[in-house]
Amino acid sequence: MRGTVDGFSYGLVTPVVAYLMACLGGALGLRCTTRSMLVAQSWRAGWLALGSAAIGSGIWTMHFIAMMGFTVKETPIHYDKAITFASLGVAIVMVGIGVFIVGYRGATGVALFTGGTITGLGIASMHYLGMAGMRLNGVLEYNTLTVAASVVIGVVAATAALWAAGQIRGFLWSVGASLVMGLAVSGMHYTGMAAVSVHLHGSTGTPAGDSPASLLAPLMIGPLVFLCLAGVVVVFDPLMVMGKPDWTPVDRKPGVPAHPRVAHTRRRPPSRSTQRAGHQGSRTPQNR
Repeated sequence: MRGTVDGFSYGLVTPVVAYLMACLGGALGLRCTTRSMLVAQSWRAGWLALGSAAIGSGIWTMHFIAMMGFTVKETPIHYDKAITFASLGVAIVMVGIGVFIVGYRGATGVALFTGGTITGLGIASMHYLGMAGMRLNGVLEYNTLTVAASVVIGVVAATAALWAAGQIRGFLWSVGASLVMGLAVSGMHYTGMAAVSVHLHGSTGTPAGDSPASLLAPLMIGPLVFLCLAGVVVVFDPLMVMGKPDWTPVDRKPGVPAHPRVAHTRRRPPSRSTQRAGHQGSRTPQNR
């Protein structure tokens, strides 16, 4: 027996809120990745780790906010907490691998392709592992071509986002990139959901139990608090917001991290009094 699937039981509320969460996580993660390219090697890992956690948490939160609107008419849905949180860990780790590759190698060429592919696969892995944590009186079945399309969307979205992070331009540039990233991640999610059909084990009658929203909301408290704290870091760090280094990158190419030797402030020219003293000290006895 095939179940009646509804992915928009709350109308446009869950898609819109999910999209905004994907944008928030993307914006914070992209700014942290950009910030890492403006500092020396010793601080870079910290910013990249923060960016990875922000992107992963934003994508994970987006997924489960969207899942609040997913229902099957004939059966209640529950979620395995261990698998649900494992999907969060997979998102952060795999996104982190891609972000670290770009953060240290630059958002160009092979590094961008490799980092974008791994990050995109991390997004897809989080989605389908999260779906594996669903518990209902039936099994989920997927259309292979639609699943493949969702994975491609995730990889392309991740690659474009990492490329944007490597450009080190103004804050508005990253805002625009995060809006595109949020749209692509949401598109990946709903493309993946379009591949789903539910085969029920038998007639269950009217479903009983808690709603998906009441089950999922408590699980998202931690990631939401983390995103708020990451937002505070961005707001109170002017360099991260503006995306401009306090040094002049004379030999830096777009998309390539700063070399440690230029990640310092420029030396001030000597004052006139210092120049005059140096000039007088260099006179020979014959000239005095």
